[in-house]
Amino acid sequence: MPARVLAYALADDADRYTAGDLARGLGVSPAAISGAVRYLVQVGFFVREREPGTRSDLYVLDDQDLWSRFVSAELTSLDRFVQAIDSGVEVLGVERPGGRRLAETRDFMAFLRVEMTGVLARWPAERARLAADRGEVTSRRSG
Repeated sequence: MPARVLAYALADDADRYTAGDLARGLGVSPAAISGAVRYLVQVGFFVREREPGTRSDLYVLDDQDLWSRFVSAELTSLDRFVQAIDSGVEVLGVERPGGRRLAETRDFMAFLRVEMTGVLARWPAERARLAADRGEVTSRRSG
């Protein structure tokens, strides 16, 4: 359900929704939306706001540099994953098949971490170039 809610919000022209708005848009019950928006707030795709004078939460799609923010946050998880795998390699040793597989997994994830850091560093210039090719003004979006 979080993927459906996110896909709907990305494709829709609005940038703020109540749970009822999302439920109607997706043709599901508001109860089905609850866990999805809670997760999307937790990972930073939505920001929860309260409109003055109402009891309903509004879920605002925080689309400013959405994907590089998401990937940056995931790099922290990747670091923890590499550290955990490294502990397993130390316990098993690389002489055993399981230890070799863990070592290769650790090395690949560490390589991926370095590469993704480079991609994130290059993204602002690429984003600006693509926007310019499309004739878009990008002053609202930074970094």
